[in-house]
Order: sequence, then C-alpha cells, then structure tokens
Amino acid sequence: MKLLIGNKNYSSWSMRPWVMLTQFDIPFEEVMARFDSFEADSRFKATVGALSPAGKVPILVEDDGFAVWDTLAIAEYVAEKFPARALWPRDAKRRARARSVCAEMHSGFGALRNAFGMNIEAALPEVGARVLAGNADARADLARMTRLWQEALAESGGPYLFGEYSIADAYFAPVVMRMRTYALPVPPDVAAYIERAVAAKGTAAWIRGALAEKDFLQFEEPYRTSRD
Repeated sequence: MKLLIGNKNYSSWSMRPWVMLTQFDIPFEEVMARFDSFEADSRFKATVGALSPAGKVPILVEDDGFAVWDTLAIAEYVAEKFPARALWPRDAKRRARARSVCAEMHSGFGALRNAFGMNIEAALPEVGARVLAGNADARADLARMTRLWQEALAESGGPYLFGEYSIADAYFAPVVMRMRTYALPVPPDVAAYIERAVAAKGTAAWIRGALAEKDFLQFEEPYRTSRD
C-alpha cells in the first residue's frame, strides 16, 4: 500500500493514518505531496486530484490502484484488512465508544482546530494563552476534549484511551501535538496521557519527520513570520 500525505509539520489529517500504520507495524510506502498552495492550479492539487476527487490528503492506494480517502474510511479499511492487529479495541463496548469519539473528532472541535493549527516544530505558549483567553468556543472545545479523554482513561484504566493503543489514539494524535505546541492547560491525568501519546512509536516517528522538514509555509503560519 501507498499512503499519500502532506507536510508532516502541518498536515494533521495526514498524521492520523500514518501514525496508525506505523504504530501497528503495517507496511506501507510513504508518498509526500508537499504543500505549495491549495489553489486549483497548484502542484499539490494536481498530484492528489489524480487519485481522489476530494483533492485532499491523506489517500491510501492499493497496488492495483484502488484508492481510499478520508481518515475514518482509511482506518476502517485497514482494520478490516488486518483483523489480527486489533486496531480497534477488542471489547465490543469499548470499540463502539472508540468509534463514537473518533466520529466526534472527525466532525467537531472546529473552534479548537481553527484557532490552533498543527505546527509541530513551533513552541507558541504565549499565543496559546492569548488566543484561548479571547476565544470562548475554543475554550469549550478544550473542556470537552479534556472530559472525553478523562472519561475514556478512567473507564479503561489506560495507559491509552481504551486500554491498549487503538485507532482512537492515532486519531487524536494531531490534537495532542496542538496541545504541546500551544501549551494548552490540561489537568495532570490528561497531561500524563499526552506524554504517553507523544512517546508512542508512531507519533514519535512522525515528530522526527516533521522536525526534519524545515519547511516554512506562510499560508500555514498565522502566528509566525519566519522559523526563527
């Protein structure tokens, strides 16, 4: 399989399936479609548009050319393809809850995501404090995210959201990175989960790749004018 992704420093959607595949030792070939712009005539749009009508990353491509796009669709497809890996929790109720929270992440938390774009190499604690203070919707999203993680960890006993590492942990990995970049305030149990999530094999490998890129894309940088 090939996985088409965008820049590791910025592409939160790409991060999810890449981390999932890496964490579960599922072989794949990474294909990078670096962001140049998102205009219709951009090189990025030409690359991804040849594989998916959605024109976005990530895209999973089988050897016969069959393509799957959208992070939830990719997760479900891979889970079915490799059932022995138990990408979803083994327990039926935990599995249903994991799917529920992934779906909530997929369609929700817009204020948090819009206010705090993923930028792994940056450290922006002052921006985090300032923006959070002035954005009630982002504060509400952060509170909901915190409760969601606390409830899952309390029910499962950890160390990951539903006990063993699952698709849900990969799915929330981009939010974990946002919380680190902007030093968003979370209670100790959530902070401990964030550290475990960052140290997980798949996320740690993605972070190394993001730090090695050294790209600076102004259209992805609302809070910086350079990498310095």
